[in-house]
Amino acid sequence: MSYQTVGVCAKRIDLEVEDGIIKDVKFVGGCAGNTLGISKLVKGMKAEEVIEKLEGNRCGAKPTSCPDQLAKALKETL
Repeated sequence: MSYQTVGVCAKRIDLEVEDGIIKDVKFVGGCAGNTLGISKLVKGMKAEEVIEKLEGNRCGAKPTSCPDQLAKALKETL
């Protein structure tokens, strides 16, 4: 699945979820070190658990963040 982000530096999140488990996540754009780190941390985790942990996280004064956008993408996928 490819998710078009809103309100963050990353332009898109490409993800693969199989049977509720995150198989792969790739951010297009954004802070390379942070988004790569997030991708590695969530790989192999249950999508619902990641949503619970990341949903609502903000980036400074922005109302969202790359982790929050990942949670939104996962919700849409499920």
